[in-house]
Amino acid sequence: MKKKLVTVMLAGVLAAGMSAGSVQAATADDASGDLYVFIAASLNNAMEVIQKDFNEEYPDVNILFNADSSGTLQTQIEEGSRCDIFFSAATKQMDALVDEDLAKKDSVVDLLENKVVLIKPKDGETKVTGFENITDAANIALAGEDVPVGQYSREIFKNLGIEDDVNKMEINEGKNVTDVLASVSEGSNEIGIVYATDAASVADKVDIIAEAPAGSLETPVLYPVGLTEDAEASESEAAAADAFLAYLQTDDALKVFEEYGFAPYTAEETADDAEAEATEEAAN
Repeated sequence: MKKKLVTVMLAGVLAAGMSAGSVQAATADDASGDLYVFIAASLNNAMEVIQKDFNEEYPDVNILFNADSSGTLQTQIEEGSRCDIFFSAATKQMDALVDEDLAKKDSVVDLLENKVVLIKPKDGETKVTGFENITDAANIALAGEDVPVGQYSREIFKNLGIEDDVNKMEINEGKNVTDVLASVSEGSNEIGIVYATDAASVADKVDIIAEAPAGSLETPVLYPVGLTEDAEASESEAAAADAFLAYLQTDDALKVFEEYGFAPYTAEETADDAEAEATEEAAN
């Protein structure tokens, strides 16, 4: 059943011109070889499960994950690292690669949504009760400014008017969200900021103090995924990339993501969107 669904979706992918011209004849059944997939660190656990499920249908596809901060992955792609699919924890990094013609714009999908949360070690003591009084902590673990969760954290501070006060704190800056989670779960820091999905993955080691206050983030925490330019990919490897991208959008894959705390992203329809849709229907 999974394979049939992926094949149908892949046909649409190819028809939309998402694959290079040299692989237009490839189908899902041709998928094989090495597939380089760059993923935000917060996706790692869910993607390992999805990989196993996908390989039940496509055993000849060897998925090679590279999990790190989205900013680091973006830089690696810009510097020429081989990559077939980029799954970012923010739109900023994906948009940059699209603008540089390193990611295929027509293939990009805003697939998942996450939440930003404030955590402390399990049963740890702190006076902090929410984002508003973070500075009551002796220290804090934060991801770097080039890391999506670090960018979201600083946006929250700015919108709450506490950015300058936070910058005066003792900050343990991690290279990605996994580092921040480890610092708090091990008790090295009094508090830290991660995604809700990361906190859920070690619920026996950390407690969630609070979610980011309503209105403190101007945009949802989106996870876009899309194909990248890989000149070294063979026809069968390009077909594998198309098939895996299609599989990530299936109900089976989305169910796994939900089990790990993510939510499928559904764009809210604006008044302009509704008007455009009504005009199109009237024209037909």
